[in-house]
Amino acid sequence: VIGMDAFLADFDLYFAKLFDGLRHDSGDPVEWGEKALAHYEQLRIDANTKRLVFSDALDMPKALALYRHFADRVQLGFGIGTQLSNDMGLPTLNIVIKLTHVNGQPVAKLSDSPGKTMCEDQTFLAYLRQVFKVPSPR
Repeated sequence: VIGMDAFLADFDLYFAKLFDGLRHDSGDPVEWGEKALAHYEQLRIDANTKRLVFSDALDMPKALALYRHFADRVQLGFGIGTQLSNDMGLPTLNIVIKLTHVNGQPVAKLSDSPGKTMCEDQTFLAYLRQVFKVPSPR
């Protein structure tokens, strides 16, 4: 994962037509969705034929707000995870299992949410930031 801007730079007409939609993973969901819709529009693809799936720290009120914002412009899906079964009002753990290496090589996530960026190899992470023009967090 490299971030929405870097993703859209490579998400050309071929891939935009090939895939049924996109899944939001991090960052502001409204900003992410607006970027996706603008990209489809730039490619002259009717966004009503595509689906945006939101799944980052969702609960019912957030899903409803996103539905109200995007409903008339694109198909929608919602992946409510933790809050679907753990809605007792207690703080939830932010736990996820991610790859750290594949065949001995490091993997990285450059997230649109700064706290979700991860990589055990800081040199590799710096290289990816340079290649994909992702600024270092301040």
